[in-house]
Amino acid sequence: MRVAVLGAGAWGSALAALLSETGGHDVSLWEVDDLLAERLAKQRDNPYLGIRLPDEVDITSDMARAVRDREFIVLATPSEHIRSTCRIFSSVVSPTATLICTAKGLEAKTGLTLDRVISQICPDHPLALLSGPTFAKEVAMGLPAAVVAASASEATAADVQHLFGVARFRVYTTDDVVGVALGGALKNVVAIAVGVSDGLGFGGNARAALITRGLSEMGRLAVRLGAHPMTMAGLAGLGDLVLTCTGDLSRNRQVGLALARGEKLPDIMRRLAQVAEGVGTSRTAVALAGELDVSMPITSYVSAVLHDGKSAREAVAQLLSRDSRAERDP
Repeated sequence: MRVAVLGAGAWGSALAALLSETGGHDVSLWEVDDLLAERLAKQRDNPYLGIRLPDEVDITSDMARAVRDREFIVLATPSEHIRSTCRIFSSVVSPTATLICTAKGLEAKTGLTLDRVISQICPDHPLALLSGPTFAKEVAMGLPAAVVAASASEATAADVQHLFGVARFRVYTTDDVVGVALGGALKNVVAIAVGVSDGLGFGGNARAALITRGLSEMGRLAVRLGAHPMTMAGLAGLGDLVLTCTGDLSRNRQVGLALARGEKLPDIMRRLAQVAEGVGTSRTAVALAGELDVSMPITSYVSAVLHDGKSAREAVAQLLSRDSRAERDP
């Protein structure tokens, strides 16, 4: 297959290598920055992955060249750039190309899931989300992983499953697009909370409590927006949540750990030099939950720490000391 991967960060580069080297597909990789694209094309290395990109991958900053005659377009940019990226390629992409979004987040201004953002710009294209518990570095190293392809079209989900289904990268399918979109976005916020708790030395019991109650509030918002409740028990829900909350390669977890050390958010983001999607998603999710009258206390406290100056220690302590209630109550 002819595939374009848009976004040459860690995840985009890992997927480009997977599709080219393991899948045997014809792959182009688009990087928005001309100088970075030129350097990556010459040196073939991504500093965040520690691997060499296959020589067969065509690396370019020319969008028309990247997407021309491609059957699949993989969007691997940060969520905040999905709309602008779609606008750039919409006039030059094949009208029959399948769009696959691998970003995880909510659009800040609108609160929309990313599938809806893409559909506004490219309404006539087959569309799928690819999500699940994956660290880019481990995928690049060829370690086993499992993900889920979500599409309203069973045929589109099957096409994505076939495209990415290579050794050690198992792809399942679902029609619950909104559930997969929200699971991938909201787990990042809970991971920040768990990072704070671990950084403060609150222990394994508190970590398990935050993960479990975090999953509960993720499910409340997702179901309110039409998701199937079991999706939160799957790869895009519980699977991705556990990995992001406990794995040290998680940027969102690292944000929480740094907050617990007393670091300021701007300093943390400069040091990471990569996007931690939970930072922006927390504020957007709080606004969305307020509009829909959905209780999301963990998300609310995380947003307060990140954006309103609340102490990390105070936030976690208040979460763990909330009034007792029935487990299925919000």
